[in-house]
Amino acid sequence: MTAVVEADRRTDARPAVATGPLVALGAAVTLLLLAVAGRYGYSRDELYFLRAGRELAFGYVDQPPLTPLVARAVESMFPGSLTALRAPSALASGLVVVLTGLLAREFGSGRAGQLLAAACTAVSSILLIAGHLLSTTSFDLLAWTALSWLLVRSLRDGGRIWLATGVVAGLALQNKVQPAFLIGAVVLGVLAVGPRPALRSPWPWLGGLLALAIWAPNLGWQAANGWPQLELAEAIAGGSSGTSEPWYLFLPFQLVLVSPLLVPVWAAGLWRLARDPALRTWRSFAVAYAVLAVLFLATGGKPYYLAGLYPVLLAAGAAPVLAWVRRGAGRLRAGLLVAALALSLAIDATLGLPLVPVERLASTPVPDINYDAGETVGWPRFAAAVERARDELPAGARVVVLTGNYGQAGAVDRFAPRLGPAYSGHNAYGDWGPPPEDADAAVVVGLPRADLERWFGSVMTAGRIDNGVGLDNEEQGEPVWLATGRQVPWSQIWPELRRLG
Repeated sequence: MTAVVEADRRTDARPAVATGPLVALGAAVTLLLLAVAGRYGYSRDELYFLRAGRELAFGYVDQPPLTPLVARAVESMFPGSLTALRAPSALASGLVVVLTGLLAREFGSGRAGQLLAAACTAVSSILLIAGHLLSTTSFDLLAWTALSWLLVRSLRDGGRIWLATGVVAGLALQNKVQPAFLIGAVVLGVLAVGPRPALRSPWPWLGGLLALAIWAPNLGWQAANGWPQLELAEAIAGGSSGTSEPWYLFLPFQLVLVSPLLVPVWAAGLWRLARDPALRTWRSFAVAYAVLAVLFLATGGKPYYLAGLYPVLLAAGAAPVLAWVRRGAGRLRAGLLVAALALSLAIDATLGLPLVPVERLASTPVPDINYDAGETVGWPRFAAAVERARDELPAGARVVVLTGNYGQAGAVDRFAPRLGPAYSGHNAYGDWGPPPEDADAAVVVGLPRADLERWFGSVMTAGRIDNGVGLDNEEQGEPVWLATGRQVPWSQIWPELRRLG
């Protein structure tokens, strides 16, 4: 009973929530993302999710089922609307902003500190880039932030809040497996630096059981299919993903995930979590950051895998940064902080959102910095080129479309449905093949001619992909092949086409 009274006393001692400003800032981020959601076009991942949503399962070779399920739900309610498809990510980003402010409150910040932490998150490059597209990263960022907020409260108060933590963890694991690393790293941190009594209660273990129960369908699917996500992790470590980076860029990349100008804020938060006696209860988060940085670096993880911890660091860093502003030349320091936020927003929005006119995109550094920007241009023209190639063959011929990656296949399924379903050996598309044996001809993009000549009697060029704006993305300039007279069974071809990455 005494422990409960003490917990209530600590709860009552927390600063008031800056409800209005936090909600307003979160709503502003959501509205900004919705305002630009319809510019450019679908990303290759979004096209993939739309097809995966039509092939619902408890899991896929490269992901759990949540994001494809969201894509299916939105598409069923708002068919063909790109803005609607991206609305869940925009809402998730707004929630991340609000939760960052709530985290700052848990760390003792008043209204100004809560707003500063939330503002740093709102202008961060990772939030704007992830929030613009429907992606697993959009929901993963929300999952890490919500889990961190619940873990902060659970470690301090104990009790039934651990059950809510378990439910959120289970849902998060239905989107990506990375939240398991966050939980594991925080638990390791608790064992190393405390508070160890938090784990002696039955509540965290009951929360863990809840998380496992919610995650179980996907775990069962993975087990039944040979744990393909382990193979995928190896492929990503080998650089097979378009967003993979060399290992030596992992740590420098951390300087730009929020903004180079705002590194002092999260660096102060990391130091505070590690050293400030007032935050001793949550020192495990500093340990978790170090552990996960080493783990992801050593295993070839993508640099943004650490992104979900930055709301925690920004929340912890808000108070010391505000204290610095209020010392000495307050107006000058306040001006520098406001300028850092404004410049971060201007730079990160320009690089992360489709603000540059598409016809000028190729002449800017945006596609080189933001991989996804270049991958949202040209898909309707891609599908049109495939359709023109198909029209060169007899109308009654049984022809399939075969592509090198899931984005190309997804573009055909979206923009040329009369030719679908498209086939590809890439990731889950590999499970949705092979083509029917009565299809002896194929329109092919993204595969080497030498391979096609081993399988078909005739291979000739029917055109080339042109996105119309001169943008050098993965598809630009790719030949469109007409492959006819298949000489090898699809059952023999298909294993050679299947790949993860």
